[in-house]
Amino acid sequence: MIVQVRPADLAAWLQSVASDAAALPVVLDVREPWELQTASVQPAGFRLVPIPMGDVPARLSELDPDTPIACLCHHGARSLRVAAFLAQNGFDPVANIHGGIEAWSGELDPAVPRY
Repeated sequence: MIVQVRPADLAAWLQSVASDAAALPVVLDVREPWELQTASVQPAGFRLVPIPMGDVPARLSELDPDTPIACLCHHGARSLRVAAFLAQNGFDPVANIHGGIEAWSGELDPAVPRY
């Protein structure tokens, strides 16, 4: 089962899982490039890595399976599928940012545009 993390709880989750990690945790944004141009998050305590969902399998080597990864999309459905794919491929810990960037705008940063 994939951990579901609300945007408001992301910092606490990252801190809880990153204590043993050598690298900065990752928020994997799996939205399309036009979506990133429309709305994006500002990294704070994590590294933002944009890889569209359809490109993740081919670009898996760009991610470290031992670095905590929280997946982000528009509403949380695509990111949940990517999080499950990562978990099946040995990535741990992995979480889905429940509600996506839409919830991020509502819970954390109203300056992030909604679309």
